[in-house]
Amino acid sequence: MAGGGMSGIPGPEGRDAGAGIPGEGGMPEWRAGCRSRAGRSGLSPGPLRPRRSGPARPKSLRHERGERVLEEAAGARQRCGNGGGSVPGTLLCTDRRLAFLPGQAPGSRGFLRSEDEVALPCIHKLVAASSFSKPKVLTAASTLKFIPEELAVFCRDFRLLRFSFPENGLAPQAFRVANAIAQAREAAAWLRDAAEGHNGWSCPGEAPSEEEEEEEEEEEGSSITLLFESLQDWEKELQRLGAAGWRVSAVNERFDMAPSLPRYLWVPSGLLDHDLKRTFAHFQERRVPRLCWHHPGGGDLLRAASFHPASEPGSEDVRCLEELLLGDRGPCVLADVAELPTLADIQLAHLRLRALCLPGAVAEEKWLSALEGTRWLDHVRTCLRKAVEVVSLLARKRCSVVLQEPSDRDLNCLLASLVQLLGDPHARSLPGFQSLVQREWVAAGHPFPRRLGLLCRDTPREEAPVFLLFLDCTWQLLWQFPADFGFTEAFLLALHDSSFSPYFSTFRFSCQRQRGHSSMPRLPSQTYRPMGGWQDPGGHRGRPRTCTFPPVWAWGRRYTWQQQEQFRNPAGSPAPAESLAPGTPGDPCVWRGSRLVLALAKGSLCPHALPWWSRPPLRPPHRVSPTESQGTQGGLLGTCQLPSGLLLPCTAGPCIRLWHRCYLRGLPQEQRGRLAPSLAGLAEELELLQDRLHAWNTRRPH
Repeated sequence: MAGGGMSGIPGPEGRDAGAGIPGEGGMPEWRAGCRSRAGRSGLSPGPLRPRRSGPARPKSLRHERGERVLEEAAGARQRCGNGGGSVPGTLLCTDRRLAFLPGQAPGSRGFLRSEDEVALPCIHKLVAASSFSKPKVLTAASTLKFIPEELAVFCRDFRLLRFSFPENGLAPQAFRVANAIAQAREAAAWLRDAAEGHNGWSCPGEAPSEEEEEEEEEEEGSSITLLFESLQDWEKELQRLGAAGWRVSAVNERFDMAPSLPRYLWVPSGLLDHDLKRTFAHFQERRVPRLCWHHPGGGDLLRAASFHPASEPGSEDVRCLEELLLGDRGPCVLADVAELPTLADIQLAHLRLRALCLPGAVAEEKWLSALEGTRWLDHVRTCLRKAVEVVSLLARKRCSVVLQEPSDRDLNCLLASLVQLLGDPHARSLPGFQSLVQREWVAAGHPFPRRLGLLCRDTPREEAPVFLLFLDCTWQLLWQFPADFGFTEAFLLALHDSSFSPYFSTFRFSCQRQRGHSSMPRLPSQTYRPMGGWQDPGGHRGRPRTCTFPPVWAWGRRYTWQQQEQFRNPAGSPAPAESLAPGTPGDPCVWRGSRLVLALAKGSLCPHALPWWSRPPLRPPHRVSPTESQGTQGGLLGTCQLPSGLLLPCTAGPCIRLWHRCYLRGLPQEQRGRLAPSLAGLAEELELLQDRLHAWNTRRPH
């Protein structure tokens, strides 16, 4: 049973993905119990670097606060190879996750590697199989009428885990654990629509030990990830950008102006908060235009929701709106996201891609045409092409570009992030990229729970993995410009897989306001007595404990220092964190005028009227985007020298590739090194392969 697979379960004939090595098919080890400084003080982890001395200390598996083990099967084996490869261990099912502890004796609790752990929301399908019956898809309502000999867990992050149960008295445990997983997956307390911190999954962790405090001290460094939860973070980043004429406004500090916007906004210095308040009602969801990024050459990137259809601004409101949109920054270009794929298109393409990447989905000779039919790579190409158009305008035309989307919470996040990756070297460093995601996705109010499907089963399905599409676009840039990035594919894989886990505040909430409510010191079960203070049902006195979920950037909770080191690209040039040096002033826009408004559509600039204007000036369209045949030189940039720090990727058909290590890791031919339980085992396996290669070369005729 350990080696052979049950016929009928589709899946890889072997599993061979690097044990504990990110980027080689899985997520590495979970360092349980190490609470990040970000969870307590609002500061993010410092630079991810190896420990100065000594190996990483393994931790015992620590259950999250309130987590319960429902069933376990000691002696189960995880399928790892074709014809005999498997790893013994203990299969655990809790009310939050499915976990496999490799190499553990019955009843023990050991080191949990996170490639062997699946959060319940990440499980897409559970299949049980036996030698004497057909494979059965297990749900909470299904009845299992046979003893399963193998379980196949199909994950939404493209992983496929397979567990077998030897015939040495494991039959009752196999039956119970299979039913427990199916029940827990359906009955788990998923995130509520409001994603309140005390509903569903409870607060993680306990107080860190002195040893863990010492480890956190080692994480501190000069380059930190800004979480953009404090005024200081916004001021520090604005200073780095060198954006003269802009200031940090606290007009939304209580979230009373726009609940889904962050506390602090970058707005024109000449616009007072009293005047700024006039503009909120004229945009959908009250999401006003605000600065995202300032190019050293003088261009400004803004983002906003669409104009409210019922907006009828008065003369004073018009003055404030034009000051916010136009100011004295030269022509204003409105870049609508209508050319990008819709949320429904993205969801459909992702579902087709996930189905295609299952073993045996289509015949090998039809695989490439089926991949083209998913349209996923087309969506990646479209997003990159639009980002190139916008960053080209900012780099050479000395104008402001306003990204507009009806909600300003999905495709604007993607496009604003890609533009900054192309134009700002700091965003391509590891702390810079994490700060970029915090500002343009987390603080900006991207509804992660809805888009990633982490909400209750009875809520409307609004899934669309826009963030995963952004990670794929980032990987395309990393593949085309490997020396310009300070992080690696392993980092992107870790971030991709972490997005399906509700353990982190990054993906658990839909906006900054909800994250703030989750950390309020309140416990529903506690009461307050005048003579006794706060008191829980057990009689313990004291103030309610603050519930804080750590950000996903607290990598030390799941990764050793050696594994975190693999997140950094040694070939990438580190970007300085100080203020951007003023660049060469951009060429004036082809149409001069500080009050001019243009629209960027299908690579062309056309005059455009604001809703309160009567009509735009009649002028012919002006082509702005670089053409495919001209590559990175031509079109808008002409034959001039490429601005320093600007990346212009090729978006032609062959240049957009499939992210193999992410999407195809469930296939046997894409898995490597899974049988090696340690670094010593990997070295031994590598030596064996080198000996075989040498023997093959000596026998090959010359």
